This record gives sequence, structure tokens and C-alpha cells, in this order.
Amino acid sequence: MDHGWVVVARMLDARAAHGGDVLGQTRPLLRTWRHGRSQTSYISPSSSLSHRPWKSCVRPRHRRRAPPPCHRRARRCGNETFPSTMANSASGMAVNDECKLKFQDLKSKRSFRFITFKIDEHTQQVVVDRLGKPGDTYDDFTASMPDSECRYAVFDFDFTTDENCQKSKIFFISWSPDTSRVRSKMLYASSKDRFKRELDGIQVELQATDPSEMSMDIVKARAL
Repeated sequence: MDHGWVVVARMLDARAAHGGDVLGQTRPLLRTWRHGRSQTSYISPSSSLSHRPWKSCVRPRHRRRAPPPCHRRARRCGNETFPSTMANSASGMAVNDECKLKFQDLKSKRSFRFITFKIDEHTQQVVVDRLGKPGDTYDDFTASMPDSECRYAVFDFDFTTDENCQKSKIFFISWSPDTSRVRSKMLYASSKDRFKRELDGIQVELQATDPSEMSMDIVKARAL
């Protein structure tokens, strides 16, 4: 007799001697032997199919915590810690109300020939730096620009067209010299667009990193 059948017969005899259900217990034994498994197994008919111990081994899925809001975080770069408003400098600095009021005076009343603006890093906003008198010239304006610091500026430029017509245009000048700090250049570049939107009435934009890039010849050429 085959060895597998000998094992099955001996197990059935042992279970029959103890009053077991021989017919109901034969199917799992035969199924195991027919599939060629090396060891016979037995599944009790009274075992509960709903009990699945493998579920206790599965790790529950944990949700990732959302990062804290931007105003609660600070970004560290080298030995300096930037506050949250500076870490989000892509949106631009806030604009002091005095900047808009003085610009309206220059545009409508012509109370000033030029206005220079600077970024106050302590208050995190753009503020008025200097006001040019109505009689100041363009040379006075260029002389007021610092050599190693960035600035924004507006200049009310009067000129005569080829048809001998008197006109004026308001220039917006972004001054960013090569000798200024890299951090300052980044702040002024990221805040420029937002600041320009607050000044309604700018007609010509000019960017300069050297005095030769905002000479009178260049200004006249851009105005015509």
C-alpha cells in the first residue's frame, strides 16, 4: 500500500476509536495528499473561519501630519535665521501707506521730482527713503542713489518729442548695484512686482546695476 494511504488509514482508525466523524474528516486528508504535499494536515470542522490571526500582524496605516503654517516656521540659512515673512519673500514685502501717498503727490500734484524707496528689514516693509524737490535735476537723482545698497525709485521725467511737444513720463527704476549684498538683491528682486502694483501710473521701467545703465541718454531713448 502507498505510504500516503497508510498514514491516512492509521489516522482514521485512531479517530474512529475515539468516536470522531470519519467521513467528515476524510476530505481534508485526501485533499492534502492529492496535491502532493509532504505532510498531511487536518482542518477541524468546528474551527471558526472568521478568525484570522494574520490581521493582528498588519500594521495600521498612519496619516502624515500636516506641516505647521508658514507663519510658525523659520528657515535657517548659514548662521542667519530668516523670519517667516522673509522665508516667504516670493510674495513680496508689505508696502507702507506713505509710499502710495507720496507717489500720488508726485503724479497728480508734481510735488516731487523723484522719490527713492528702501526695504526696512526690521519692519518687513517698503518705506520712503528720500524725496526730491520739484527743481531737482536728473543728476541730483542719480547722486542720491547709494553705491552699495539697493533701492527702488520713481522719477518724473520731462522731455520734448521730435514734433516739439512737451511731455512727461514716470519712470520706475530698480537700482541693484553689484557691490550690494546678495541677500538684499534677492529681497528687492522678489518684492519688486508687488511694489509696482501699489504704484498706479508707472509708464516706463528701468533696471540698473551700474550708473551707466541709467544714463540720461538711455532714459531719453526709453521715453521716446
